[in-house]
Amino acid sequence: MIVVQLKEGENIERALKKFKRKYEKTGVVKELRSRQAFTKASVEKRKKKQHAIYVQQLHQNEE
Repeated sequence: MIVVQLKEGENIERALKKFKRKYEKTGVVKELRSRQAFTKASVEKRKKKQHAIYVQQLHQNEE
């Protein structure tokens, strides 16, 4: 449950902005989207391997 502390006289727009920031930080939307689209374990491993290769090449080009 997300609780937003408000100061006396604080307007509703600012309170909504605080709520949205806290909501995004919890990762609820990210988790929901990841659960909607199931990916096989082999595809996930392939993506991780490709990303690792890409990052390694970036570091090598940097040097």
